[in-house]
Amino acid sequence: MTKDFRHVTEIDRLLHEPSRLVIVTILYTVESADFLFLQRETGLTKGNLSTHLAKLEAAGYVDIEKTFRGKVPLTICLLTEVGREAFKVYRNHLKRVVDSMPE
Repeated sequence: MTKDFRHVTEIDRLLHEPSRLVIVTILYTVESADFLFLQRETGLTKGNLSTHLAKLEAAGYVDIEKTFRGKVPLTICLLTEVGREAFKVYRNHLKRVVDSMPE
């Protein structure tokens, strides 16, 4: 019996990239996170993290708020409702793909 795996290509490629997936996974579990927390948790360099956050922001998945804590710059990131829904769809799609695989 041949399985049809073409549906695998329908996965959200923006979220499927490992660095962006870990960023969104972290943001899914918290109300918001500052840039340094995300950098520490993901292990990404400042430049890589900034680039991935910019792509997620452009897609409407993440909101980025630049503010100050006293005189120190503070960048706060949070998952938007669009991003939250995209992550749920991604998770469900990935689960269906894995569940359809033969043992």
